Amino acid sequence: MNLTILEQLSGKIMAYFAKINDSNFVEQIISISNSVLGEPLNSFPETESIGVDFISNTLKLSGTWKQTSYNKSFRKNYAGIGYYYDQFLNAFISPKPFQSWNLNEDTCIWEAPVLRPNENWYWDEETISWKENTNDTN
Repeated sequence: MNLTILEQLSGKIMAYFAKINDSNFVEQIISISNSVLGEPLNSFPETESIGVDFISNTLKLSGTWKQTSYNKSFRKNYAGIGYYYDQFLNAFISPKPFQSWNLNEDTCIWEAPVLRPNENWYWDEETISWKENTNDTN
């Protein structure tokens, strides 16, 4: 499991919640101690309703909140500010990086229309192709 440095130092494992606006875009992400959610006895999706109640009643924060998984064990991707929550796919989706890219609905990750040859290539939207990175950074 991936943990932030703060969580490792504090010895606490956290759950994350994303606030989504009326257009389903993520505006804010907060963390709540798993102990508040009753883990390990409870797990997702039970922890989501417990967390939403805690956010509303204890933290007194309004809005629509969805639990997100740092290690992508549910909702496909960890939410980020500006990500879109698709209620039909039940997934957080990053902003579209290029107009020509398509969403893979199984992974909810944007994919180029052409496979990337290797890591040393970058996307050129003007030609809708991968270009070799000729800058030597060594």
